[in-house]
Amino acid sequence: MSKAPRSLRYSSAAAMPAGMRALHDRQHGYRPAAPAAAASREPRNKYGAVPTVVDGIRFDSKREATYYQRLKLRVKSGEVIYFLRQTPVHLPGGTKLVVDFVEFLADGRVRYVDVKGRETPVFRLKRREVEHHYPIRIELE
Repeated sequence: MSKAPRSLRYSSAAAMPAGMRALHDRQHGYRPAAPAAAASREPRNKYGAVPTVVDGIRFDSKREATYYQRLKLRVKSGEVIYFLRQTPVHLPGGTKLVVDFVEFLADGRVRYVDVKGRETPVFRLKRREVEHHYPIRIELE
């Protein structure tokens, strides 16, 4: 018993839905040229953060850039003596947590601040591990 050849339900490949058309094109060797604009675009962030540049420094998110600007004002007011950016805290097992800001306050305290829009499970795990191994507390902004 022979089977009849399968035919398309669509009048042409152009009439197919986008996903099916892409599959059809791959199977038949059609490779459209990538648009130049798509190649130069930066990939989208998993959590929707928009990279921002302030004072020539690239920040991972608008929130982090805004915190940096507020921190500069706190330095001018004398509340903060100075601060460090993107400070790594090394953990056992070869992992590390990069803290966004380490602030040295005028009253002698040191604050470890991580600016996050969303607390991820990996961050929670690393934060607990850092706070277990070192006498520091990481604050979220």
